[in-house]
Amino acid sequence: MLPLIIMLGIFLSLLGVGYFLVSRVPTLLHTPLMSATNAISSIIILGAFVLLSKSLSPPITVLVIVAVLMASFNCIGGFLLTDRMFKMFKKKE
Repeated sequence: MLPLIIMLGIFLSLLGVGYFLVSRVPTLLHTPLMSATNAISSIIILGAFVLLSKSLSPPITVLVIVAVLMASFNCIGGFLLTDRMFKMFKKKE
């Protein structure tokens, strides 16, 4: 039970730190930050799939699935936002 509490505490504190850091990024640096977070989220998804291949306790499995979902939302949102920003720079016909 203790490893689960430690993992949950790390997860929640990193969630707060991540939100705090991303919310303070200037608009000019937003696109490079999205590229970096997309890469990090992809690594998180791959690591989570490796964890899911092992036999874990049910609460840890739920945390891994939540991490996959959150990282997937970040990847998809990042790509959609980057595509939208690139469309702003296209010449109109």
